[in-house]
Amino acid sequence: MGIVKISDELHDEVRKASSAMVRSINAQAEFWIKVGMLAETNPTKTFTELMREQMKQAELSGLREEPEAEKTAAGVSESHE
Repeated sequence: MGIVKISDELHDEVRKASSAMVRSINAQAEFWIKVGMLAETNPTKTFTELMREQMKQAELSGLREEPEAEKTAAGVSESHE
């Protein structure tokens, strides 16, 4: 974890946005930083396209991890009878 210095004006904007988006101030700042990085590295894509790709990646990583977690949560053993 690190500390990033930002202007008071930008901090106020992050605070306002975090309240509207029901995120912590840090989560809002992280979101904006991530979106900015994605936009800079994918200049031809729209915000919607970037978010759609992020959602797909999150779903795929969740699908890889989820089946085993569901089995454990349901109490299903791994032995085959």
